[in-house]
Amino acid sequence: MTVSTNPYAVVVDDDVLILMHISDILADAGFQTLEASNGDDAKALIDEKGNGIALLFTDVQMPGSLDGFALARHVADHWPEIEIVVASGLLKPQAGDMPARGTFISKPFSAEVVRDHLRRTLPAEKRPHPLA
Repeated sequence: MTVSTNPYAVVVDDDVLILMHISDILADAGFQTLEASNGDDAKALIDEKGNGIALLFTDVQMPGSLDGFALARHVADHWPEIEIVVASGLLKPQAGDMPARGTFISKPFSAEVVRDHLRRTLPAEKRPHPLA
C-alpha cells in the first residue's frame, strides 16, 4: 500500500454539487481533498488536521456561524501556512473581508480557471505535481 504525499485541500460549500465539482477539480490538480458543508465544520476539520493542509477553498455564503470570509480570516490568523481561496457568485469582497494573503475567484468557474488561478497564486512548493 502506498501513502500519498499529495497536499490536502479543504473544500467548503453548502451546495453539494458545487462541493463535488470543486473537489474533483482540486483532485485532478493533485490535491487530496477534505470536504465540509459549512464554515463551522471546516473550522473544526482544519483545527484538527491543520498541519497537513496546504489549501482552503471556500464559498462565502453558507449556513452556520462562520461565512467564508470569517473562515478565511480564522485560518489566516491560526494557520498562516494554509493558502486561501474564497469563491462567490453573488458577493465580492469588501475592505476587511479577506485576509491579506487570501485570493478571490468569481463563480461560476471552470476547471481551467481554477488551475490557472492556483498556478498564479500558490507558492511553487505548495503546488502538487500536476500544477507545477
